[in-house]
Amino acid sequence: MHARSALFDVYGDHLGTHGHVAAVADLVRLLAPLGIAAPAVRTAVSRMVSQGWLAPATVEGARGYAATTQAVRRLEESATRIYQRQPRSWDGSWQLVFVAPYADRTTRAAVLRDLPFLGYAELADRVWVSPFPRAELEATLARVGASATTAVVEDFDPADAPVQAWDLEALAAAYDVWMREAADRMAADLAAHADPDEAAYAARFRLVHEWRKFLFTDPGLPSELLPTDWPGHRATAFFQVEGERLRPAASTFVARTLKTS
Repeated sequence: MHARSALFDVYGDHLGTHGHVAAVADLVRLLAPLGIAAPAVRTAVSRMVSQGWLAPATVEGARGYAATTQAVRRLEESATRIYQRQPRSWDGSWQLVFVAPYADRTTRAAVLRDLPFLGYAELADRVWVSPFPRAELEATLARVGASATTAVVEDFDPADAPVQAWDLEALAAAYDVWMREAADRMAADLAAHADPDEAAYAARFRLVHEWRKFLFTDPGLPSELLPTDWPGHRATAFFQVEGERLRPAASTFVARTLKTS
């Protein structure tokens, strides 16, 4: 688990009810149960500041960092997709996004990284598709220095032709693997810590961390476009049940850790 991605999980999953801010010492303590050392935490914080995700803040007289406006927006969007994964009704139309020529390779790399996170797939060079308009599209493109025009298309032949832009077979296999491994990972985390609250925190943290990866691969397609007996539905149910089961003790550990600062 990389420190930077773990910090996103801390701010998104645990610090939302604490103002999205924490002292550096708190961050170190919160990542220690995951095996992430203090130097890695501080390095990751510095990178996130330079990337505009965190800003310096004072927390009860101690040096700390708060999530920026753009970070809070991204974290809230992620939380909605993580915890409220319900099928959306679909009107049969598609949104096409025509990205203007990239200014440089950095911009291109950022678009290729961030648009899949929003749920788009690339149909052709600089042409992206989604069954739903995504609220974060304009802000995401602006943040990376790109621009685009959009159009709504209702007639594809066949109607589900854009689905081929996603590798649903590979995604289904990933869900199957996740389901097989998630219970074993949780059991290992729960057994690795003597403190039951810390154990629940570590187990839930890793559960959410691994689940969050599907935000970059699963576009949240409507049920009409998915194969029957889609494994993503079973995986979602497992995640929601286990995540809620571990939440109270995990929250207790976080509150206790912040209180000791």
